[in-house]
Amino acid sequence: MNELAERTGSERVETPRLSASASRFISGTKGLLIGGRFLPAASGKSFEVFDPSTGRLITRCAEGDKQDVDLAVSAARAAFENGPWSRFTPAARCRTLWKVGELVLEHADELAELEALDNGKSVSIARAVDVRLTAEMFQYMAGWATRLEGSVLPLSFDMVPNTLFHAFTRRQPVGVVGQIIPWNFPLLMAAWKLAPALATGNTVVLKPAEQTPLTALRLGELVLEAGVPPGVVNIVTGFGEVAGAALAAHPDVRKVAFTGSTEVGKLIVKAAAGDLKRVSLELGGKSPNIILADADLDLAIPGAANAVFFNHGQSCVAGSRLFIQEQIFDAVVSGVAELARKIKLGPGLNPDTEMGPMVSEVQFERVTGFLKSGADQGAHAACGGGRWGERGYFVEPTVLINVRRDMKVYQEEIFGPVVAAVPFKDVDDALISQANDSRYGLAAGLWTRDMAKAHQISAKLDAGTVWVNCYNVLDPSMPFGGFKESGWGREHGHEVLNHYTEVKSVCMAYSSV
Repeated sequence: MNELAERTGSERVETPRLSASASRFISGTKGLLIGGRFLPAASGKSFEVFDPSTGRLITRCAEGDKQDVDLAVSAARAAFENGPWSRFTPAARCRTLWKVGELVLEHADELAELEALDNGKSVSIARAVDVRLTAEMFQYMAGWATRLEGSVLPLSFDMVPNTLFHAFTRRQPVGVVGQIIPWNFPLLMAAWKLAPALATGNTVVLKPAEQTPLTALRLGELVLEAGVPPGVVNIVTGFGEVAGAALAAHPDVRKVAFTGSTEVGKLIVKAAAGDLKRVSLELGGKSPNIILADADLDLAIPGAANAVFFNHGQSCVAGSRLFIQEQIFDAVVSGVAELARKIKLGPGLNPDTEMGPMVSEVQFERVTGFLKSGADQGAHAACGGGRWGERGYFVEPTVLINVRRDMKVYQEEIFGPVVAAVPFKDVDDALISQANDSRYGLAAGLWTRDMAKAHQISAKLDAGTVWVNCYNVLDPSMPFGGFKESGWGREHGHEVLNHYTEVKSVCMAYSSV
């Protein structure tokens, strides 16, 4: 694929050539990374990978199944129990992960191109956000490799005469970790999972989303180049109901980390129940974003647009329920709609594109189905409301008004560039109740100049992250996860280390004489 030139709507959009390195990477069928080598699937099967901007075939990837998962888990277990990884000093792990981050930055243009081609997101945004944050995650977690500490325990036990005790804890890696990541931030989600698992000394089998496998596979090459030993990171491409299910249920996998839909997260829990393996889940959201009448609208209006339209709305934290105090409702809706109309849609590889397509035809049909449902139930589109262009999986950025609490567009996660704007009268318990009226609790936003209200309201919102006068601020040091059906556990910071380590108590007796 040397050049993309597509007609979208009435406008012909020319996009630049892929770099030579990205072109080389997508040539041929991509294999599974098992034990340090890229291999075909045991079955010989492969699946097609498509460009969502055009619907065209990009490449093919090996279709891993249970047999391939077994091989990958065996390679990971051997690397954990007998390989050099377990003998790496903390400083050596730190240097290796830091090197992964350096290589990510060194190959930033190529990774951004692959992400734009595979996922549809803007290549400029992928380079500025996804690639940069991927490198930062590896380098932040590299530091934790040298800071995994235990504690000396002051025992009061005195029931053995002439005996003293020395008790302490040590933090050890769990072992083989299965990780399953989504298609909305393919490269970044791989980093969120791999970096803490490797920093704590585990080995990994990673299953990327079948829609977007390319950057995970390229990252696998960079991990090997950085000096991570063979078998420590294994990547099995394939379908969730086959490869993902086999990984979640595998008896030699001691921990599963999953990011994706709440419905699939529940299946992961069932699959892991057989041997009570650890599970962490980062799942769906239907986040409230509240704008009070005293807010600085010069910040709040673009902030509300960013909250829902960033990454084409394909974000679990998207501020998709926009609560606006009555006296500023019309001004905010008008402002957000105006910004939505100005968003430049187009192929991800076009550097001027600000919003690309939905990731797949399935997701396109899901989002447009929600738009039809909203219209059928009486919601009105202040802007957008349908398909954009004639080719590819593009959806117009949409602001819905006249939305009721019983509508699907209000209650369910759309995972597209669609926001439901709802007026409210007073800042009271009824507002908080309405904001919390969701089975999800991943994130929330609040816009106000009154810091007393900011503290009071943020304390009452059922959300793992509350942004005040900002949105989509994510940092490797800041714990991230959800309440209710938005998941179990936290990514990032010190909190994530608990997912990937076991705490062992050691008690030693010695003579007091």
